[in-house]
Amino acid sequence: MRLKLKGIKLKNTEGFLRKSDPFFELKTREDSDGVGTSWDSVLRSKTVKDNLNPIWSDAVVSLGTLCHGNMDRPIKICVYDYESSGEHVLMGELETTVNNLVIAKEQEEDGALSLRKKGSESGKIVVLKADIYGVENLSDDMAAASVSDDGVRSSIKAKTPTFIEYISGGCELNLCVAIDFTGSNGTLHFRHADGSKNDYEKAISAIGSILEKYDSNKKFPVYGFGAKFAGVVRHCFQCGPIQEVDGVGGVLSAYQEVFRSGLIMSGPTVFTEVILTSAKKAADAQCTHFNPPCLPHLSSKVTAEKEGKQAYSILLIITDGSVSDANATAEALAAASESPLSIVIVGVGDADFTSMEFLDEAKSEGGRDIAQFVEFNAHSHSSQSLTSTTLQEIPNQLVEFFTSHDQFPNATVHADEDEIVVEAEEEEIDLSLDFGDDAEITVSGGELFSRNVF
Repeated sequence: MRLKLKGIKLKNTEGFLRKSDPFFELKTREDSDGVGTSWDSVLRSKTVKDNLNPIWSDAVVSLGTLCHGNMDRPIKICVYDYESSGEHVLMGELETTVNNLVIAKEQEEDGALSLRKKGSESGKIVVLKADIYGVENLSDDMAAASVSDDGVRSSIKAKTPTFIEYISGGCELNLCVAIDFTGSNGTLHFRHADGSKNDYEKAISAIGSILEKYDSNKKFPVYGFGAKFAGVVRHCFQCGPIQEVDGVGGVLSAYQEVFRSGLIMSGPTVFTEVILTSAKKAADAQCTHFNPPCLPHLSSKVTAEKEGKQAYSILLIITDGSVSDANATAEALAAASESPLSIVIVGVGDADFTSMEFLDEAKSEGGRDIAQFVEFNAHSHSSQSLTSTTLQEIPNQLVEFFTSHDQFPNATVHADEDEIVVEAEEEEIDLSLDFGDDAEITVSGGELFSRNVF
């Protein structure tokens, strides 16, 4: 529920020359055997300074936390005068229900609720918002709600919030890119002298250009896998000299930088490390706990969510072939489903990708389906077709993650014009490939060419 309250003529507790600094708390009733009834605070608003007619900012609270999902269960609104000592002074309180808050919102100031302190009225509360996510035609739903013989109205069933509500509320989409540098790629990484993009760059540009619009700082990690450095095959290594690059142009530059590093394309094709590394990073961005037993060194040090923070990550894996160990990949996907992450795997080249179909169904019991496989050649005629197909499952996956953690969309935010950034044109690089007798490929850089669009 998203709640917005306004106080009217609150009784001052600060004396003649000063005004109170009011904030409110929402409290849920707990009934315990042998202890009796207690009221536990589940939400505290921001403080409004020196104001007896405050309008508090939007607050979002889970109905499961506030009223155990029963919208007729008693709750309390308590208004306090803030004191820096922590000894806050009660200004007034009232007992109500979620359903009554919804009714009060419809009645506006005519439905103002009375605060009381020591038996006397100490001000009023006007409900400006009491939005239960996804409920359509709320007045009609309330009128149609059943009433039992004892006069108790049944609860309105709240439906699932939408992807648009999360994005409008400031939820950021963070992109990670992982690129296949195994020897089977052959000439797929080759750049033509006319500067046209290869399939890897087309996928990065098309999908990345959509996702970067929802990321405020446009900082993306770029990983590689399947290449040999100093005689050792790396299944997750950083592309380029910095941990996070700027925008899609930075992703392309980091990709091109790898070919100046003297890597040797090798194998096998292993996704597990980039999946779990990205899951750990996604968990840290949202501040949720993620501790995959197969990678204990990646366990998150953060065990609680930052107040008001919403971030969701998308891992784009671009590969030319099937994974070497399907079972290990499925286990990694099951572990990663606990983090705020979706995975899009784009297959490039002419390989038979039939064996990759398991990725779309790799889901542990009770876990989320977070992976989707897309064959690039089926959409190479249109970047719009590619992006539409690769991103089609992400909205539902995002909503499923947040709702399963009782996290609802924040209040709508608006971007200022000065937040819109136009990126400079980047350079692209030609490549030469040396094929060895052992099926490994040594890559070296060539001349730079001006960029053409996909």
